[in-house]
Amino acid sequence: MKPIAILAATAALTLSAAGAAEAKGCIKGAIVGGAAGHVVGHGVVGAAAGCVVGRQQANKRDREKATQPAPR
Repeated sequence: MKPIAILAATAALTLSAAGAAEAKGCIKGAIVGGAAGHVVGHGVVGAAAGCVVGRQQANKRDREKATQPAPR
């Protein structure tokens, strides 16, 4: 129970302190990756990987939005 409380407190603190521009996609990915990694005993590695993947997906969405033609 204690690790879950620590994880929740860390996630809440991170979400409140992070700016949207710097951490776009990273926070959500880190939370999901950290939770998945915690299940298999590698929470920090999962959070780091989740951050990288989340950021990559956010960049991909931004590129797709930039290439779409403007609606008339």
